[in-house]
Amino acid sequence: MKVLLVNGSPNRSGCTNRALEEIARTFREEGIETGMYWIGRQPIGGCIGCYQCTKKKQCVFDDRINEFTALAAEYDGFIFGSPVYFSGMNGSLMSFMDRVFFSASARSPHPFRFKPAAAVVSARRSGTTSALDQMNKYFLHQQMPVISSRYWNMVHGSTPEEVGQDREGLQIMRVLARNMAWFLKLKEAGERAGIPLPAQEEARIATNFIRNNG
Repeated sequence: MKVLLVNGSPNRSGCTNRALEEIARTFREEGIETGMYWIGRQPIGGCIGCYQCTKKKQCVFDDRINEFTALAAEYDGFIFGSPVYFSGMNGSLMSFMDRVFFSASARSPHPFRFKPAAAVVSARRSGTTSALDQMNKYFLHQQMPVISSRYWNMVHGSTPEEVGQDREGLQIMRVLARNMAWFLKLKEAGERAGIPLPAQEEARIATNFIRNNG
């Protein structure tokens, strides 16, 4: 079993990474392998709504998004980490997740469906809960079980050293990792016992709120 940790911060070794390192260490104690993926500092363009991914089976822009989505198929769970910018996740990670999760729906087999996920955020002070709410919606859209901890998944500090002093925050990261490890082991046991994944309705029903009264 392997979990991919996604560092969405432009700072590769910053506060977000410190939280993910705590998670990775706990996963190792639980016998779960981890990989770390840093989205980098180069600009990431947002989704342009061209819907070409439904035909090409990947994003029309062949960059890190397609690289990551192909890599994701090899993993059993995911944790996305972000610093808090203006009470939300940072812009590059938002563009990254928009394109990754939208284009993933066109891939077969689906790289994310029924795989557990969680979001973690780092902040100096506030804006954490709104950032978590924003990130969790991606997982809900893809039928990914969202793993909880014993509090909201956040750490506080302006430097990795300060995050290291956030004893409660780091404990939250450890509990999160153990909870996901437990879920993955249960899922594996279920598969061995022959319990199938939920049946899928073939055609997705999509409606809008505009009605033609004529």
